[in-house]
Amino acid sequence: MKKICLILALGLLLSGCASANRQGEGKADKLTVGKVQREIRIGMPSSQVVEALGSPNIVTTDENRLEVWVYDKIATDVSYSEREGGVWLIIAGISGSSGSASTSQRTLTVVVKFDKDKKVRDFAYHSSSF
Repeated sequence: MKKICLILALGLLLSGCASANRQGEGKADKLTVGKVQREIRIGMPSSQVVEALGSPNIVTTDENRLEVWVYDKIATDVSYSEREGGVWLIIAGISGSSGSASTSQRTLTVVVKFDKDKKVRDFAYHSSSF
């Protein structure tokens, strides 16, 4: 009986983890230049823009009081490499390690302009890496 309860509990635990992972899929979809080029079209409604790119960072208006959305994303990549070496003696060990780190950043700014009917009238993007 204890064995059956243990198997059932383990099965429930694993199925809970599997469903939690599936719920997170798609939400981590990154905003990229390719995604903007593929998904955004002149004349598409604002609701489809939200589906494609998510919520904007900034919502403002232009000189004609028409809505403008700005997506401003920054990503930082850090990589670290380590090198270890050493000489081990019978009584005491001498060892050392050295390493180096490099950091790079990427930015993507997307500006989507809407007309009076809340449809895309223009969009632009700028990407940089340093």
